[in-house]
Amino acid sequence: MHLIEVLDLKKHYASGFINRQYTKAIDGASFHIERGETLGLVGESGCGKTTVGRLLLRLIEPTSGNIFFDGTDITKLSRREMRTLRPRMQMIFQDPESSLDPRMRIGESIAEPFRLGLRGNISRNEWRRKVLELIDIVGLNPEHLNRFPYQLSGGQNQRVVLARILAINPEFIVADEPTASLDVSVQAQILRLMMDLKSEFGLTMLFISHDMEVVRHMSDRIAVMEKGRIIDSIKDIC
Repeated sequence: MHLIEVLDLKKHYASGFINRQYTKAIDGASFHIERGETLGLVGESGCGKTTVGRLLLRLIEPTSGNIFFDGTDITKLSRREMRTLRPRMQMIFQDPESSLDPRMRIGESIAEPFRLGLRGNISRNEWRRKVLELIDIVGLNPEHLNRFPYQLSGGQNQRVVLARILAINPEFIVADEPTASLDVSVQAQILRLMMDLKSEFGLTMLFISHDMEVVRHMSDRIAVMEKGRIIDSIKDIC
C-alpha cells in the first residue's frame, strides 16, 4: 500500500513586478512510496530534489498537484489539521547543527517531544528513561546529554537529530543529503545507522542525494530528477 502518493506536483516561483516571470522549480512530478520502503531521489544540484522533500511535508506550499499521505490529500488540509499530522512525518536536514537549538542541552532537545506531549502524556521519569534509551539506540553516551550542540562533532549532532526524530515516533522521514556536511569518515557510520533504524522501526523514507552510489546503497527504488521533472522511471535496485 502506498504511504505517499504524489500526482502532477508543481511549484512555481514568480519574479518581476511589471513583466511577471515564473521559475518552474517542480514541473509535474508524480511518484509513490510504498509503506516501509526507501525511495532514493537523485539528481544534480538545483534540479528540485530538496523542494520536493519540503513539499511532501508541506513546509512550503505547492502551486498545484496532490500529495497523499496514508490516503489523505494533505494539500487540502488546514494549518491546524497539518499540526496534528506533522508528528507522523519528519525531515533530516543537511546541517545537523542548524536543526538543534544552540541554547538547549542535548538531553533537553531529545526530551522536548515528550515535554510537549507529542507522544502522549507520560511521567517525567518515563520520558527520562526513554531519552536514555534513544541515545543508546543512536550510539551516544549519557555524558552527551549535558552538552550543547557546539560541543559535539557533526556526526554526533546528526545522531542527536535522529534520536530527537525517533522520540516523535514518525512513520515517514525525508532525509535531505543527511551526510553532506559530515566528514567522509563519519558518513558511512551515519548511513549505516539510518539503515538499521529504518529496519528496526519500520520507517518509510525519501532519501535525497546527488550521489548515485549512496542512493543505490540506501534505497529500494530510485527516481532521477532533472530541471524539476522526474526524467527516469522509478526502478528496482538489483
